[in-house]
Amino acid sequence: MTQQYKIETLLAQAGNRTDERTGAVSTPIFLSTAYGHHGIGESTGYDYTRTKNPTRTVLEETIAKLEGGERGFACASGMAAIQLIMQLFAAPDEWIVSSDVYGGTYRLLDFAYKNTHGVKPVYVNTASLDAIEQAITPNTKAIFVETPSNPLMEECDVPAIAKLAKKHNLLLIVDNTFLTPVLFRPLECGADIVIHSGTKYIAGHNDALVGLVVANGQELCDRLFYIQNGAGAVLSPFDSFLTIRGMKTLALRMERHQKNAQELAKFLAEQPQVKDVLYPNKGGMLSFRLQDESWVNPFLKAIKLITFAESLGGTESFITYPATQTHMDIPEAERIARGVCNCLLRFSVGLEDVEDLKADLLQAFAQLK
Repeated sequence: MTQQYKIETLLAQAGNRTDERTGAVSTPIFLSTAYGHHGIGESTGYDYTRTKNPTRTVLEETIAKLEGGERGFACASGMAAIQLIMQLFAAPDEWIVSSDVYGGTYRLLDFAYKNTHGVKPVYVNTASLDAIEQAITPNTKAIFVETPSNPLMEECDVPAIAKLAKKHNLLLIVDNTFLTPVLFRPLECGADIVIHSGTKYIAGHNDALVGLVVANGQELCDRLFYIQNGAGAVLSPFDSFLTIRGMKTLALRMERHQKNAQELAKFLAEQPQVKDVLYPNKGGMLSFRLQDESWVNPFLKAIKLITFAESLGGTESFITYPATQTHMDIPEAERIARGVCNCLLRFSVGLEDVEDLKADLLQAFAQLK
């Protein structure tokens, strides 16, 4: 019987002794694009790096184990991961999508695939099972959710949605970027596909652009492999190495991200300059609204330790302004109607000492008049 290790052990051991020839503890970086054959039909298992690469294989096998899935796919970015899944569909297929969704996902679904491929996104409040079921039509082929959502931190009931998806023979796709498999494993709840912007928490150091997909079911996995090999948006060997190296500390980092975020959510809720705080009490992401829209720019200029930047999930704390950054491609009236108002700030809480983060926020708040 194969030993079933806990997730912390799988992370710490990622890539260890995967090279039988050398016994290397750290995963070697295989930069070769081609691999020799001993004869016709005598492949080593590696032919061309777009199809398969030894360094990328370690990452793909590791993320599949972490998520409890059958097969993993490492892509050139988080958006490349979503695009890989989108290529399973064609007109007149429809997706039901969380109404609160990352702006880049909206851009890909609404502008690219709807206009050029005829795949229609239907946005609903996925926290409501009734809303999801009412949106299902004969053309619906999949349900796509973020939980918690970006940037409003709304949660949905993945097990219940999975049952609904199976009832209607739909694929359930879950973006697990914010929680990672350390805090949530959607496939165990009935999802068919999990995606990550591995750039964020999994790689974890703001130095690798990564997308990850994990799926269950031989037929589905075979289709994804065929599409990825044909389209070619695969992760490079070096970025695969950086991700493997970064993910070894994922469990420790998520524990600290969450601890800091829980404390800062309470702290922010007590500040008179803050209208409300959006935090599901898990993970390292939260959002908050300032009382006055005119305070946003002065506040972002005033923070010193925290970086005003457009990513998340790294060791450093970032504050993002969705209105002009992550969600700028959503028309303003539509964006505001969805709850992403011009006072909203998204906070990726880092690994710094929480008292230093509080002090930076306090001095920035003090400058708001």
